[in-house]
Amino acid sequence: MDASAGGGGNSVPTSGADGSKRRVCYFYDAEVGNYYYGQGHPMKPHRIRMTHELLAHYGLLDQMQVLRPHPARDRDLCRFHADDYVAFLRSVTPETQQDQIRALKRFNVGEDCPVFDGLYSFCQTYAGGSVGGAVKLNHGHDIAINWAGGLHHAKKCEASGFCYVNDIVLAILELLKYHQRVLYVDIDIHHGDGVEEAFYTTDRVMTVSFHKFGDYFPGTGVIHDVGHNKGKYYSMNVPLDDGIDDESYQSLFKPLMGKVMEVFSPGVVVLQCGADSLSGDRLGCFNLSIKGHAECVRFMRSFNVPLLLLGGGGYTIRNVARCWCYETGVALGHELTDKMPPNEYYEYFGPDYTLHVAPSNMENKNTRQQLDDIRSKLLDNLSKLRHAPSVQFQERPPEAELPERDEDQENPDERHDTHYDMEMNDVKPINDSGRRSSIHSVRMKNESAETEATDRDVNRVVAEHPRGTGAVTDGVGSSKQALPNDASSMATDELGALKVDPESSNKL
Repeated sequence: MDASAGGGGNSVPTSGADGSKRRVCYFYDAEVGNYYYGQGHPMKPHRIRMTHELLAHYGLLDQMQVLRPHPARDRDLCRFHADDYVAFLRSVTPETQQDQIRALKRFNVGEDCPVFDGLYSFCQTYAGGSVGGAVKLNHGHDIAINWAGGLHHAKKCEASGFCYVNDIVLAILELLKYHQRVLYVDIDIHHGDGVEEAFYTTDRVMTVSFHKFGDYFPGTGVIHDVGHNKGKYYSMNVPLDDGIDDESYQSLFKPLMGKVMEVFSPGVVVLQCGADSLSGDRLGCFNLSIKGHAECVRFMRSFNVPLLLLGGGGYTIRNVARCWCYETGVALGHELTDKMPPNEYYEYFGPDYTLHVAPSNMENKNTRQQLDDIRSKLLDNLSKLRHAPSVQFQERPPEAELPERDEDQENPDERHDTHYDMEMNDVKPINDSGRRSSIHSVRMKNESAETEATDRDVNRVVAEHPRGTGAVTDGVGSSKQALPNDASSMATDELGALKVDPESSNKL
């Protein structure tokens, strides 16, 4: 298959069977590890700094162009998010939040998505990295990495599941300026609901999510949710049960994604690499090894299509750092040694001080028959996509501004502080109501303990299925929660330019 045929994207140069040589850029802001959701909260941005330290000591930073993301501006964030929501995120502080109780409730900010010092700067940083990665792919890079990004639950008008700004949607909007079709793949244990909702009615973005389904946050992602109107069959959901292992996971991932690449023929791929699908995650219930998780990266890389790698969930932070370090090596075509080099966080990785950890002996509740049925159903859905949708560009939005600097000619010790200037361009609105989904509240019974020692002794939560199946108990300890929302809608017009519906908003 010609990876770029009709897709509007560049074919990546190959070397060997998989094409080992890639032009890779990596986005990192040294301040990201300083942001703190609060005591007992499972989301810890500090994991990004730990990952960066491993990359440095494995010598991987020298193999990439290392860039500090330019913070996304208000108008950049408003390409997808509502103006009043962005204004709220910009203005709210821990000191003033008690004066904005109604706004906190309206925008679902409080418990799972707390107000903390530097909240808006944090959003600007991780969103800037993802959009900057999209800009780099649009300008000729083969792979772009932003481990601080991948916050896939955020909606047009509300925070959700530890996510405030949906950097993924913003990055895809940037990619659509150059690529007729964008493929989004999500291997986080939680359903990528925010991204799916945003593109539920368009055939220019295909979303694929592999996730735990059944009594689990956010409660969406049933196999029968396939998209709407022009987007019918361009959303694919792969619902999985507890304890899935590497072999079972890949028995679905490879045939399904191989078929998606064949029939959809994307010009670029966005892969959200949420590490909460790893064995032993504090909030997870899957049993993937780091190599099994990274096999998804290796497989998508093998198609030689421009690739944006993003972070996401992951709450046993020592394993998150291990995973994203190893997957950076996969992106670069380097196999890393298991014996970990000494680093600033070396004590976190004891007692073995190795890159890889063995999966547990937990039961795999995904039977062979269940997996076969899921694969058969989804392949049948894909067969209904007769060919990649053709998109005629009458007028492309202006290019994003990105002055180039040669990082290799600069001081290597300062490369991670290199700035680039990022410009996102307006996407015109269209009235299309799209899909509306309701996610009912999920409440945490007990606060998770702060230390890693309690990672496996996690709270049980109560979740309600958004499609009216009633209250059920979540026995795997997800503490994510959401309030009702209206899905923001996106569609393509007759000329194929992506449009955002400004009238679609979330109202309680």
